[in-house]
Amino acid sequence: MSDFFVEKINNRSARIGVIGLGYVGLPLLIEFSKERFAVVGFDVDSNKILNLERGDSYIGHINSDIIKNQITDNTNATVTKEFTFISQCDAVLICVPTPLNEHRNPDLSYIEKTANLIGPHLRKDQLIILESTTYPGTTEEVLVPILEKLSGLNSENDFMVAYSPEREDPNNKSYSTSTIPKVVGGLNHQSLIAAEALYDSIICTTVPVSTCRAAEAAKLMENIFRCVNIALVNELKMVFSKMDIDIWEVINAAKTKPFGYMPFYPGPGLGGHCIPIDPFYLTWKAKEYGISTKFIELAGEINTNMPNYVIQQTMLALNDHGIALNGSKILLVGLAYKKNIDDIRESPAFVLWDELTDKGAKVSYLDPFCPEIKKTREHLHLAGNKSKTLTELSPDEYDSAIITTDHDDVDYQKIIKIAKVIIDTRNACPDHDKVYRA
Repeated sequence: MSDFFVEKINNRSARIGVIGLGYVGLPLLIEFSKERFAVVGFDVDSNKILNLERGDSYIGHINSDIIKNQITDNTNATVTKEFTFISQCDAVLICVPTPLNEHRNPDLSYIEKTANLIGPHLRKDQLIILESTTYPGTTEEVLVPILEKLSGLNSENDFMVAYSPEREDPNNKSYSTSTIPKVVGGLNHQSLIAAEALYDSIICTTVPVSTCRAAEAAKLMENIFRCVNIALVNELKMVFSKMDIDIWEVINAAKTKPFGYMPFYPGPGLGGHCIPIDPFYLTWKAKEYGISTKFIELAGEINTNMPNYVIQQTMLALNDHGIALNGSKILLVGLAYKKNIDDIRESPAFVLWDELTDKGAKVSYLDPFCPEIKKTREHLHLAGNKSKTLTELSPDEYDSAIITTDHDDVDYQKIIKIAKVIIDTRNACPDHDKVYRA
C-alpha cells in the first residue's frame, strides 16, 4: 500500500487535499501546488472559497499574487466546500482548530465534524493526516474510530493514518512552511513511510517518531516550554518592577551569556492559536492517568492574570495624573497577538478591552494590520470595530494608550503625543515622563 503511494508522490501523480484553509492549511496547499501536485482545498467558509477563486488573500503575510499563481490560475488546483471530492484525493491533511471550551477543556468538535465529513468518502489506499494540535492519543482514539465506522474500512490494512503537528509561525522572516522540519508519526509502519514521502516532497527535513502519540506529545512539549518560560519572565517582570528594576535591561544583560540561557520576553498576556491553549490539552489528558500538572497549571495562571496586572498598572498611572479609569478614554495600540501580522486569535488585547469596558473605560484601538475586527469565537461582540489612525488623532486625545503589540511601523513618538499616559507592555516606546512599563 505505501509503496504504491510513494511512487505516486515521487512522480507527482498524487492528488493532495487540505481541509481547513487558514493560517496552517493555506500555506500547505500553496507548497504542494508549487511542487506541481494537483491540489484540492476544502473549507466550510464560503468567503474563503470566494476569495481564493478571485485570487485574493485573506491572510496578511500571504501575498495575493501567490494565491493567484498557485491556486486561482492553476488548472491543477481546486477550492471547494464539497467534501465528495475527498474520494479523488490520495492524501488528505486535516488542519482545523482545536480550541478550549468554556470549561477550559479540549474542544475536539472540529476534528470530529471533519472526520464525519471524510468518512463516507474514504477509499482504500488513502493517507489521512491530522495536523491540528491536540493531546496524545487523539489520532487513534478519536479520528480513526470515526473514519473506520463511516467508511467500513480498516486502518491497519485498507487506509493509512498519520499525525504531523503544524509548526507555522506567521510572517517569520527566517522560516517558512517549507524550511521548518516536520515531525511525523504513523499509525503503523506503512503509514509512517507514506507520510514521510509526502512531506519530503515539500519540506526540508522530516523527523520521524515511533507513534502518532509521540508526535502529538512533541508539539505540546514545544508550546509548554514556551508557555512556562513566558510565565517565568512575566512573574519576574512583576517582581523586578516592585524593586524598581527594568526587566528589559535585565533580559538584555542576561542574553549576552553564550550558553545556558535563552531569552523570553514579557507581555500583556498570551495570544495566538497555540501557547494559550495547547498546555491545557496535556493537563486535561494527564488527569486520565491520575497526574496533576502543577507546573503547567501555575504557568497558565500567571499568564492568564497578566491582563489584570496591566489594568492595575494603568489605574496607578492614571491616578498619578488625577484621572479615574471609570470614564477614561483608552487606546489599545496593537490588536494582533504578535508584531507585524494580522492574526488576532486569542489576543490578550481582547481580554483587556472587555475588562477595561467593564470598569467604565471607553476603549478604541489602533492597528495598521487589523483595520477592522473580524468575527472571533469568543469576542463576537467586538466584530466590526475599526482601527483608528494616527493622522486622525489629536494631542492628549486619550487618557491612556496601552501598547499591547509592538508593530514596527507604528510611530511611537506620536503615540506619546496623543495620550496623557502610555502603558508600554512591550518595551516599544522610548523613555519619556509619560511612559510606564507594565
